[in-house]
Amino acid sequence: MHKPHSLRRVAAWTAALCGLAGAIALAGCGGGDTAVHDDSGSSTGWSWVLPSFFPTPKVPDSNPMTAEKAELGRFLFYDRRLSGNGTQACASCHIQSKAFTDGLTTSLGSTGHAHPRNAQSLANVVYNATLTWANPSLVTLEKQMETPLFGTDPVEMGVNDNNKEEILARLAADTGYGPRFARAYPGQAAPITWGNVIHAISAFQRTILSGNSKYDQYLKGSTALNPAEQRGMNLFFGEKAECFHCHSSFNFNDQIVHAGSRIVETPFHNTGLYNIGGTGAFPEPNRGVYELTQLFKDMGKFRAPSLRNVEVTGPYMHDGSIATLEEVLQFYAAGGRNITSGPHAGDGRANPNKNDFINQIALTADDRADLLAFLKTLTDHELLTNPRLADPFARQAGQ
Repeated sequence: MHKPHSLRRVAAWTAALCGLAGAIALAGCGGGDTAVHDDSGSSTGWSWVLPSFFPTPKVPDSNPMTAEKAELGRFLFYDRRLSGNGTQACASCHIQSKAFTDGLTTSLGSTGHAHPRNAQSLANVVYNATLTWANPSLVTLEKQMETPLFGTDPVEMGVNDNNKEEILARLAADTGYGPRFARAYPGQAAPITWGNVIHAISAFQRTILSGNSKYDQYLKGSTALNPAEQRGMNLFFGEKAECFHCHSSFNFNDQIVHAGSRIVETPFHNTGLYNIGGTGAFPEPNRGVYELTQLFKDMGKFRAPSLRNVEVTGPYMHDGSIATLEEVLQFYAAGGRNITSGPHAGDGRANPNKNDFINQIALTADDRADLLAFLKTLTDHELLTNPRLADPFARQAGQ
């Protein structure tokens, strides 16, 4: 019996991952639950425990992984004292039960300043070739973290020259942090520094891995998809719905980097969300890569996010302007969004910069229901409750 086209595509990219795994000395591709991947780029003894079809993550030489550093980073990630006014942590906008998003249309900073964009998931962020929605230059977590910490437009964590030392003093006054910093940075006489804070949080974020959804279990042969989920998978990876063009990697996006990467592609896409007045414009300040290049062809181009855990990461799009996953499917089936009134009125379906893959698709209500069923198989419930990624202060308080 011939496999459906979509299943051939799934088999092809899974086999490709297994081949890649062999090339970079990964173990267990093809049926085991996990594989232990040595981080050959460091001498710290760190090993990745990953699904067998996940490649070894890329880690900067300047910040090798250690268990002690990642654990320190977990405490710092959840610590509100790291913000200028002591009210907000990294975790305030990246909540574990929401796959490290916040459920808001756009996030709010520690001073109440509204962020213009929707908080992205941190699940598998270690594999993202670029970070944030539309900045091709931010390619490491260490560099990206400077924006939420020290940025002023918008203010997120609210760290500035007037409170930097005070915040470090808060950490030093906590008797638990001295030993944690010492273990993470042995040999440093005064390890409580901003550079070490950033490195530790980055290390923790690289451990936020998602690869145990129902779909992953299906690939490993340990569970089956029901008929609706199977039909949805066929649509997703097939030419009818064409979702796979931007979401076919093991991480269900199209910007991937890992230890074995030789060529890294970083596409950005205009999906026809806006077309103000028929001019191709997107509303300020969310104008995509155009904000950096000032090239009209880059107007409205944003990174395609991973669809892993998409069931719990709404609202959707770069500005959170689509509330539900069902509406997202309707948007793509329509080939863009037609806004008929208000300041953003315009037919996004006719945006001159719209990606060639975004076209009207004849999806029935049953097709959309099947696609939704498949997308829900990408939810990794282990990620959402994993105590190794959870708030350590809540555990200390006995909550």
